[in-house]
Amino acid sequence: QLQLVESGGGLVHTGGSLRLSCAASGFTLDYYFIGWFRQAPGKEREGVSCISSRGDSTTFADSVKGRFTISRDNAKNTVYLQMNSLKPEDTAVYYCADSFLKRHCLGLRGPGFSSWGQGTQVTVSS
Repeated sequence: QLQLVESGGGLVHTGGSLRLSCAASGFTLDYYFIGWFRQAPGKEREGVSCISSRGDSTTFADSVKGRFTISRDNAKNTVYLQMNSLKPEDTAVYYCADSFLKRHCLGLRGPGFSSWGQGTQVTVSS
């Protein structure tokens, strides 16, 4: 059984930081691209970031570029999303998911990902 569990969300003020974690069980992350997605109230799900299986390639949405970083520690079976300079528009439930295909990672294509977690709530107050 493949499972991903997100954690690290919370409530912060504008300009604050959070570090989200995506932990895998039932499989190892070594062969997977891992993406972060988010969905805000009244909004469609959007891709945030993705990282290659070896961590040597990353993709970011324009809205978070320069503020967010993604990394992975395959030995710990975990992917991280460091979020800095947070804005109220970053408020959303954040999800991680896996994909075998590079093109889905590059395009942040949600339908190309599987094993969605339960999500973790990020709230940025103004």
